[in-house]
Order: sequence, then structure tokens, then C-alpha cells
Amino acid sequence: MHYRPTITSRIAGGCLAASCCLLAPSAYAADGLAKIKETRTITIAYREASLPFSYYNADKKPIGYAVELCLKIADAVKRELKLDRLNVEFLAVTPSTRIPAIVDGKADLECGSTTNNAERRKQVAFTIPHFVAAARMVVRTDSGITNWSDLRDKQVVTTKGTTTVKLLNDRDKVRALGLKLIEGRDHAESFSMVEKGQAAAFPMDDVLLFGLRANSENPSRFAVVGDALSAEPYAIMLRKDDPAFKAVVDREMGRIINDGEIYKLYDKWFKSPIPPKGMNMNMPIGHLLRDTFRFPTDKVGD
Repeated sequence: MHYRPTITSRIAGGCLAASCCLLAPSAYAADGLAKIKETRTITIAYREASLPFSYYNADKKPIGYAVELCLKIADAVKRELKLDRLNVEFLAVTPSTRIPAIVDGKADLECGSTTNNAERRKQVAFTIPHFVAAARMVVRTDSGITNWSDLRDKQVVTTKGTTTVKLLNDRDKVRALGLKLIEGRDHAESFSMVEKGQAAAFPMDDVLLFGLRANSENPSRFAVVGDALSAEPYAIMLRKDDPAFKAVVDREMGRIINDGEIYKLYDKWFKSPIPPKGMNMNMPIGHLLRDTFRFPTDKVGD
């Protein structure tokens, strides 16, 4: 499947073997469709608390934006293989186990909030991104801050151990604006410092900021603002060097996007109340992601 190159700053520009039942296990690494056809099972790796992409509902069942996309891909695989039934099994993974789960063949798809980057592509493959996270900042709505230039000589909080300080320094924001940086132990404490007026802004991935805002006592008191300092394309992960399986995955992702289904899914998970507590992220689709959907491709820049 061929795609037109994207215009965003971050997003750059099969046949089954007839004797699949005779394939040795090692051959499955290069023929995921044969394995799925023989076992009539597809395994989806998921995250337990990567809201709203992949997480548990009240019944400990995996749900989320990325999980729903993977279930659509599973249906496409079932159609491709002309199976009367296809069992879907789930495998819980963490940031440290998600790549090995794909590399070792424990899962066919990893459905969460994993960034497609050059280092990871040495081990795994990715389909078309389903989300683009951008580094922005959360501020109080009464602060008058709308962009980075409004932070001149102000106190800004970053979470200890994150890469936000490097981003600010790389773009000369700290020195040029005279920022006074303080650190929070975790994201909750950093957000609390903005809430209490101890810091003017808290820069971080926007999707995390929208989640923190949604979970606050009064979300309307806060706004996520500022030009994007970075862009991280989240995409479904799959095995490397399995072109037939990847073609099916890419084709279905392309269909979901080109048919407009992706916008309905986005609204469901990012702009509406979601289980289990009815939290609403109230996160409008960003221009980077909108452009990615206009020109869908699995090729990303680094």
C-alpha cells in the first residue's frame, strides 16, 4: 500500500503459504498470517493504565482508543484469511516488556501509546500513527499566558527525570526567557504547583496535561497552551520483516483514516466521557494529528 508523504514538521515526509501447517515455529516470525490462520488466534498486547489509549475498565477488561483500533485490525485479518472465527487474546505489557513481547512473538500487535522512533524500528515495525503527542504547557486560565514568550522571568515547574528541561534548553527557552525552573517529584505534584500558584506553567506531553486537567477538581481553571516543542507519533507496533501481515495492518489503518472512522473514534475517547469514571479529556484534535490523517503514512522523521 502506498501513501502520500505527510506535511507536518514531525511526521516526514501476501501471499499465504499453501502448506502453512507445515511451517516451523521459526518461520512464523516472517509469516504472522500463517500463524494466525493455523491457531485461529490473534494476540493483542495492551497497557493497564495508559488512558485513554489502552487501560482497564471497571471489569478489568482492556479498552481504549488504541485497543479499539486493534480490534478493527483483527477483524480485517479475519476477513483477509477468510476465517469463520478468530479468537482475540490479550497480553498485558509494560514499557519494558512491550517490545520483547512483539520481538519474541508473544503478541501480534501492541496497542498503547508507543512512539515510533528510529531506535525502536531496529527491532520492530509500526503502522500509520494514530496519535501525535506534543510538548506544550498547562497554565491557569486567569494567568494570561498563551505561548512561551509570555513566560519571561516566570517560575516554571518540570517533573524530575523527564526530558522537558532538555526540550526547553534545546530551543533556548530557558536562557532567552529567563525562566526559573523548579522540579516536582511526579506529574501530580508539578500540576499541583500550577494549581497553587507556585509555578506559572508546567510543560509536558499535551495528552498527559489534558488528563491531569480532566482529573482536577475544576478543569475550567486550567488551559493547555503554547506552540508544540516536539511531536511524538504514537503507532501500533508489530513484528519486523513480516511484509504480508504489515500490509493487512497498514491497509486497515488506511481505510479507518480515509473513511473518516478515525475522527469518530477520536471524539469517543478524547472529547466524550469515558469509562470507568466518566472523565472527559476535552482534548481537541491537534493540527499535527489532523495533517497526519490527511496524508497517512507509516514513515516518520526522527
